[in-house]
Amino acid sequence: MRQILAVALGLVVLAASACSAPAPPRSDAPRATPTGPATLPAPTGGHPVGTTALYLKDTSRPDPWDPDVQARELKVTLWYPTEQRDGQRSPYMTPKESELFLKGSGIASTPYDTLSKTRTNAVKDAAPSGRKLPLVVLSPGFTKPMSTLTSLAEDLASRGYVVAGIDHTYESYATTLSDGRVAECLACDSSSDPGFGAGLVQGRAADVSFVLDQLTSKWKHSDLIDRKRIAMVGQSIGGAGTVAAMVKDPRIRAGIDMDGTTYARIPQSGLSRPFMFLGSQEHVPGGGDNSWDRDWKLLTGWKRWLVLSDAEHQSFTDISLVADVLGLQPLPGMLPAARGAELTRTYVAAFLDQHLKSLRQPLLEGPSSRYPEVKFCPATCGHS
Repeated sequence: MRQILAVALGLVVLAASACSAPAPPRSDAPRATPTGPATLPAPTGGHPVGTTALYLKDTSRPDPWDPDVQARELKVTLWYPTEQRDGQRSPYMTPKESELFLKGSGIASTPYDTLSKTRTNAVKDAAPSGRKLPLVVLSPGFTKPMSTLTSLAEDLASRGYVVAGIDHTYESYATTLSDGRVAECLACDSSSDPGFGAGLVQGRAADVSFVLDQLTSKWKHSDLIDRKRIAMVGQSIGGAGTVAAMVKDPRIRAGIDMDGTTYARIPQSGLSRPFMFLGSQEHVPGGGDNSWDRDWKLLTGWKRWLVLSDAEHQSFTDISLVADVLGLQPLPGMLPAARGAELTRTYVAAFLDQHLKSLRQPLLEGPSSRYPEVKFCPATCGHS
C-alpha cells in the first residue's frame, strides 16, 4: 500500500487506501507560530446549524477489532437545520482526541490540544427544525475521526440536509464513547494484513446499515428524516465504504467517493444508482490508482468522475484548513485549503441537490469557467 510523505507539510498524507501505519514524529518539523485557533469556514446555506451526538450499540454483532467486546458501539454526530442562532458552539475535538490524533499523525510541531480549540459553526444540542429532510451519511478516512469532515457536514446541514457522521470505533486515532472512554486505533495493528481494506469496508457497510436502522425508526427525531432520500459520502477509505454500503443496502440512493481507492467489488450486473467520484490527480484514468477505472465500467446509472487539479488527499477534509495552526506549510503549487473546501462543498452539494432534491444542476453537466480546477473524466482529463 502506498504512502505519500508530504515533507513540506511535516505529516503523513495517507493516500488512496490510507491503510499504512503512520510515520513517527519528525524532529525537524516546522515549529508552530501563534496564530490563534483555527476557524472553520462559515456554512453557505440559509439555515443555522445544530449538532448533537448519539451513542449507539449494535448487540447483533461483536466488535470486529476487539474480540472482548460483544457489541459494536458507535458514536454518530448529527448536524441539522435549526432555528437557534445563538448558543454554545460544539467543540471540534476534546483535548485528548486532539492529542491522540496529532501524535498518531506524527505532528509534533504544536501543543497537542491545539485542535480542541478549533472554532466550529454549529450550536451544540440545538433543537432540530423541519421534517422529512434528506439524510446524508458521512464516513471519514482511516485513522481520521469524523470531526475532520465537520466543514462539509455543517455546510450540508445549512442547506437543509440532516447529516450523520459515523466514527467507526477503533478505526481512528481517537473516538470518545458514551462512558468517556477514548477508543484508540486497534485496526492500525492489522492494516498491513492481506485483504485488510476489503474487510474493513464490509465492516463499515454494516455500521452504516445499523445506523440507518436506528435513525429512521428509533431516534427521537426520526420524523426529521425522509427515509426515501438517503445518500452517503465518504473520504478515502470512507469513500470505499460508500461503495460497499451501496452494494449492501438499497436504501442508499446515491453516493460519492472522495479520493478513496475502492475495495468492495460491484456485481457484474452493475450499480445503477447515481454515483460520483471526486478526487485528486492520482485518480485520473490510467493514473496511480486503477480501481476507479475498473468500477467506472460497472456504474450503469447516472455517474460522474471529477478530478481537482493540484488537489491532494486531504484537500477534501478539514486537515488542510487547520494546517496553519499546526505550523504546517502546504506543498508548493497545491490547491489552497479554502479553495479545496469551496470546491468540495460546491460539487458535493450539487450532486446531492440533484439526486435527493430533484433540482437539476448544470454545474454537473460539464466544465465550468468558475471552477476551472474541476476536470470531467474520462473525457476532459488524462494521466499527466
